[in-house]
Amino acid sequence: MAHTYATDVLVVGAGPVGLTAAVELRRRGIRCRIIDRLPERLPFAKAVGIQPRTLELWDRMGLVRTALEAAVPLSGQLVYVNGVEQPRMDLALPPEVPYGFAALPQYETERVLTEFLARFGTAIERGAELDSFTQDADGVTSRVRTPSGAEEEVRTRFLVGCDGAHSAVRKGLGLTFEGGAFPDGFMLADVELDWDLPHDYTVRAMHQDASGAVDDVLVCIPLPGAGRYRVSMMVPPELSTAQQAQEAPDGVAHGLQSGGRAPELPDIQAVLDRLAPKPTTASAVRWTSVFRISHRIVDTYGDGRVFVAGDAAHIHPPTGAQGMNTGIQDAWNLAWKLALAVDGLAHPDLLASYDTERRPVGEEVVGRTVRHAAHGVQADPEDPATLMLREAQLLVGYRGSPITDPPGEGRGPRPGDRAPDCVGLSGEIAAYPLRLYDLLRDRDHVLLLYGGAQDPGALARTAREASGARMETLVLLTAGSPHTAARGLPVYTDTAGQFARLYETDGPTAFVIRPDGHLGARLAPPTPEALRTHLARVFAPTG
Repeated sequence: MAHTYATDVLVVGAGPVGLTAAVELRRRGIRCRIIDRLPERLPFAKAVGIQPRTLELWDRMGLVRTALEAAVPLSGQLVYVNGVEQPRMDLALPPEVPYGFAALPQYETERVLTEFLARFGTAIERGAELDSFTQDADGVTSRVRTPSGAEEEVRTRFLVGCDGAHSAVRKGLGLTFEGGAFPDGFMLADVELDWDLPHDYTVRAMHQDASGAVDDVLVCIPLPGAGRYRVSMMVPPELSTAQQAQEAPDGVAHGLQSGGRAPELPDIQAVLDRLAPKPTTASAVRWTSVFRISHRIVDTYGDGRVFVAGDAAHIHPPTGAQGMNTGIQDAWNLAWKLALAVDGLAHPDLLASYDTERRPVGEEVVGRTVRHAAHGVQADPEDPATLMLREAQLLVGYRGSPITDPPGEGRGPRPGDRAPDCVGLSGEIAAYPLRLYDLLRDRDHVLLLYGGAQDPGALARTAREASGARMETLVLLTAGSPHTAARGLPVYTDTAGQFARLYETDGPTAFVIRPDGHLGARLAPPTPEALRTHLARVFAPTG
């Protein structure tokens, strides 16, 4: 048996969630390996929708341009009931949100992340499967079955399971996975449609019976390529019966189903003939499958040195394209904390905050998608603007987290909230306007001093000392303010005044912006003592 001790974290599963975890670890210089039992990337457009919040994170990571060039925009949804067009739903967001909604096949998302990961000298180890693991106070010992069939023993500091709904890591931890399954399955297909509907809109066509219950449905999501869509529809009885006989060994009926007859073009065309809002013919089928849907969540996102993320932790209906995007945020939240732990800079309780922050998010997403799958988005009586922000995952927050300051009273974003982007900033040399996210890109922990703090040098020194040199300091001044007090620090100006408007500041304020783009603290007035007290929630004691 081979023995390996040359890595810090083993990531199991190379889908979008596992790749995000690996990228975020490698960007911070953490040694990691990523394994996947599949010999190659699956060519299926499973998860398709990319939320604006995910694009913001990819911006922070430095790969958003590549993703945008591969994706297609989603501008809204066309809805039809019994052949009658309903009011059009436009996916409108506030102007300060830098990205809209997009569609990108999962295999393309994985390609973009895989190529980005390769920049750090790390590749997916395909055909390698986790057999078992044990953990102790110092690390995790994993037994990995290699493509040749040999067993390799891998010793790491941490193990992260991003291995999907049938997760071996989750089972090895003995976590519960409570929930249930929807009785009906769905057909999925990647096809071309020859109608003339606008390609930047999804299409949802339903049939309601005399009681108003939906008994037939067609959903078409645009994909890159002329007339190309990922279509989903109810499974006909002859396919449903065959597929239900193929129950998963672990009882989790979720995802693409194997066994039985796969849907064929006539099956897809029959539904289009019944429900399509305009006559259309399907062609150029790339793949088809039957998809089963469950809704489950674990009792905890981690135990000791082992963690789960994405579908390994939560599964739910694909309504609103929430699943993969939620998993990507899981991985991001966990990775920056693991990096501090590996480097010996983390507060002893920092890793516990992963479950504290992310499991409530998972619970909310599972509950909301189940409601929307059963009753539509009208099941949540929010105003349209709030509903759109929630679907875009821009309202995810961590108020009350043990590693953020109390939110307190006041206007503007509070500790735990997402730090919103703003435009109209300027530098001393660049002759073009900047966004706040331009300043945050490829940075980790950031202290942003706004409005002329009395002693920015003292605050910057405190930030550096209390974070083990992991925190950078930026100064943002109001228009017309002198730069002399901030010498030696990067200085920018809120020329358009949008930062002051969005953040609703009343005088000098310090904002601690976490690696995941959420506020850790909002200090007004900012003092070294208050800053040190906050950073002690995240970082190991110094001195």
